[in-house]
Amino acid sequence: MMEKMIFGRFIPGDSFVHRMDPRAKILFVFLFIAIVFVANNTLTYLLLLAFTFFVVFLSKIRLYFLVNGLKPVFILLIFTFMLHIFFTKGGDLLFSFGFVEVYEEGLRQGIFISIRFLVLVFITSILTLTTSPISITDGIEVLLGPFKRIKLPVHELALMMSISLRFIPTLMDETGKILKAQMARGSDIGSGPLKKRIKAVVPLLIPLFVSAFKRAEDLATAMEVRGYRGGEGRTRYRQLDWRMRDTLSLLMLVGLTAVLWYFRT
Repeated sequence: MMEKMIFGRFIPGDSFVHRMDPRAKILFVFLFIAIVFVANNTLTYLLLLAFTFFVVFLSKIRLYFLVNGLKPVFILLIFTFMLHIFFTKGGDLLFSFGFVEVYEEGLRQGIFISIRFLVLVFITSILTLTTSPISITDGIEVLLGPFKRIKLPVHELALMMSISLRFIPTLMDETGKILKAQMARGSDIGSGPLKKRIKAVVPLLIPLFVSAFKRAEDLATAMEVRGYRGGEGRTRYRQLDWRMRDTLSLLMLVGLTAVLWYFRT
């Protein structure tokens, strides 16, 4: 499962989404997060789903690959759905078994919140899968540029976000290697009582933390040796280029917002 995780991974490609300016993609994601809350009925949520799958199609990222890499997220999705099913009351009673009661409003809210969570995860995953960490850093730094006037360390914040994204797949790969090494030594994490499984996780966490701190120290040393002193006075080798496709992508969000608002109840 660790090897299939897609958080923070970048897949090079030449799709419409890959060629978009990173600033446009970042703006697209943040605007989409706000637009999601416009939907409030079955039709609008179906439109959101259709739009999300259309974006996945434009990115040329296989849906199977995306779903397979987000399996841990679907566990949280199911948990959220069940919470709404069992604890949200309202409407007609659909099912009753002992103290468990399922109401129409609980089912409705469970489905809607799950769809909202699903489309947000898909869109944000498309951002990281189609944009290199360096491009994300450049895009965030440019978008936050106006805040430099109030002494906000924009470059440092963007760099920290980029490094965090880059380290996610690295740590996942490291976790997989440590897990295999522990299993080769006879450790069994996936079975037995809960107390035993928690104890078995400790030999996995300690070397993972040691490795993470060592990687962080090596990265800091490498940056210091290369003369890194923050963003003051730095120039860019890569120049961002806003084109018509970037404007069109944001106009698509405007159109989506208008359609969702029209069909709101």
